[in-house]
Amino acid sequence: MFSSIAPLARHNPFYAPHFQLVQDGVRKRPAEPAEAPAVRRGLAAASADEEYSCEYGSLKFYALCGVGGVLSCGLTHTGVVPLDLVKCRMQVDPQKYKSIFNGFSVTINEDGVRGLAKGWAPTFIGYSMQGLCKFGFYEVFKILYGNMLGEENAYLWRTSLYLAASASAEFFADIALAPMEAAKVRIQTQPGYANTLRQALPKMFAEEGIWAFYKGVAPLWMRQIPYTMMKFACFERTVEALYKYVVPKPRSECTKGEQLVVTFVAGYIGVWKGLFARIIMIGTLTALQWFIYDSVKVYFRLPRPPPPEMPESLKKKLGLTE
Repeated sequence: MFSSIAPLARHNPFYAPHFQLVQDGVRKRPAEPAEAPAVRRGLAAASADEEYSCEYGSLKFYALCGVGGVLSCGLTHTGVVPLDLVKCRMQVDPQKYKSIFNGFSVTINEDGVRGLAKGWAPTFIGYSMQGLCKFGFYEVFKILYGNMLGEENAYLWRTSLYLAASASAEFFADIALAPMEAAKVRIQTQPGYANTLRQALPKMFAEEGIWAFYKGVAPLWMRQIPYTMMKFACFERTVEALYKYVVPKPRSECTKGEQLVVTFVAGYIGVWKGLFARIIMIGTLTALQWFIYDSVKVYFRLPRPPPPEMPESLKKKLGLTE
């Protein structure tokens, strides 16, 4: 039993990075000459000017990543507003809304089918703003922190890098989301309070001032930052593992469609646990968000670096190259 657990422990992305590097290097060494990764990177760099619409890490790159975040989060969260509405009502009034299916039935009986769309406007606006900051700032902080660490440490501690960058991005994303989330919750869970965003915003401001829109930001941080940290770190490491162990060829040789399939699969892995509603909502949302985000990158021809490889300088230090 312990012999089967040991290999799995070594593949754990939170395993001690130095020893993981040694294992990775030992596996890769007999497979190809030491110069091959550099050749691939050189070919990718040579074609970058011809293929990409902007430079990696440029203002245009960050702006278009933000657009991808707007579309990925805004569209997907708006698409599941009926499920979100029923979920919120189940949490507020479990005696009335006993289950998902019962919640849908009660809502339709009371408000009609249109009642399932309550809160769609603040959802679309709020999660579009959240996506702008979540994905846009993630790219900013990932590059910023990576440059601060240096090439070797950025590879060595890449999981920690993903965790720190996503936490930093989500901090600002939740500030952008908080006002619309507050309005959405009141529209969906307080009968008679307001039916539209235009009704809810002035009423909230008149009752509590600007504090009404931000008093929920701390709970948002507590809920969203840990989730986003795991979402981004697991996605990055899953993509890396899929190309390393599952996909039979390097990413540079995969078509755009094949790369997007890997993105969707990586987005879904690791989130299939929890209550039934969370399985449907979070699992599908996460996979679709990564799929849409990567599709935007492909459409705008943005630089999409391949999965990280051990720097040559580290290989020499570890004695993995001659």
